[in-house]
Amino acid sequence: MKSCNKAAGRKRLSEQTAYQCNPEKTGDHMKAIAKGRLAGAVLVAATAVFAAMNASAAWPERPVRIVVPWAPGGSTDINTRILAADLNKQFKQQVIVENRAGAGSIVGLQFTSQLPPDGYNYLINSTGYGFLINKKSNVDLVNTFTSVAMIGVADSALVVNPYLPVTTVKELIALAKKRPGELLYSSSGIGGFPHMNTELFKMMAGINLVHVPFKGGGPAIADTAAGFTQLQIGSVPTVIGQVRANRLRAIAVGGPKRNPALPGLPTISESGVPGYESQIWFGVFAPKKTNPDNMHKAINAALDNPEVVKRLNEQGTEVQKMTTEAFAKYMVSEQEKWAKVIKIANITGD
Repeated sequence: MKSCNKAAGRKRLSEQTAYQCNPEKTGDHMKAIAKGRLAGAVLVAATAVFAAMNASAAWPERPVRIVVPWAPGGSTDINTRILAADLNKQFKQQVIVENRAGAGSIVGLQFTSQLPPDGYNYLINSTGYGFLINKKSNVDLVNTFTSVAMIGVADSALVVNPYLPVTTVKELIALAKKRPGELLYSSSGIGGFPHMNTELFKMMAGINLVHVPFKGGGPAIADTAAGFTQLQIGSVPTVIGQVRANRLRAIAVGGPKRNPALPGLPTISESGVPGYESQIWFGVFAPKKTNPDNMHKAINAALDNPEVVKRLNEQGTEVQKMTTEAFAKYMVSEQEKWAKVIKIANITGD
């Protein structure tokens, strides 16, 4: 008690001494202290959450970069620029579309994979698996990137230079068998959508066509329109402008059904190659560890805009929204599917 009496003379008792000297009177005081500490912890947590919400609400605070791993003028580039125009309005910040073409999209993928995962760097890509053919690329869509948002799908279309004397799939196959190894087809690059499509077509039709790769769908389709290469099985968004300008002749579509963007055309499957089907997907990715939420919401908001949907439809792209989880699973299944096609069709970099 002496220690208690001595302590009582001080201006303030320590919590432990106060409790030892007078436990009955200090019980309520200790509870109050505990409640105060709990309230402080709650306040700190709430402040952190509020700050995070404010940061999310403020995004983006500077320009956003979207890398397209293909040359200008192809379907991926066209669709990206349609979306970028809407995102510019949403963000009130500049959206920079940067084409990094080469090696069947590998150049753009490698470049984007090295960018910081800060929510300001993205990649819009499409069906293209050059990295599955080039084993030294050290990138792939499933393991190197975060899947952010699905944009949509589009059919493929078989187009020929108007000077080629064919108007049907059967006539093309007959000509290719008559002139094996003479007909040239263009593609957006090794492992690109037209490359994969046409190699699958070659295998199923039993013909020999020669591959001429370019650094993107735009230069490739321009080459076929000029007559240096004779045909391509490219995406509808890539070929439709040249078809409408009568610089290319479309003879069939590669989707599961006829395409309203190219009315009257039969499918390749019903025209002489039963079971042939090929569609291209378009999606948004980011460097690994990027939080996908902000961009996913923005992309879906753009895809809810009737004007954006109209412009994509006019290019032959059908909007298909997915959750980030569903899109990630879809990417796994697509990569596995095309890996099998590459093996079965013996697709190489030649």
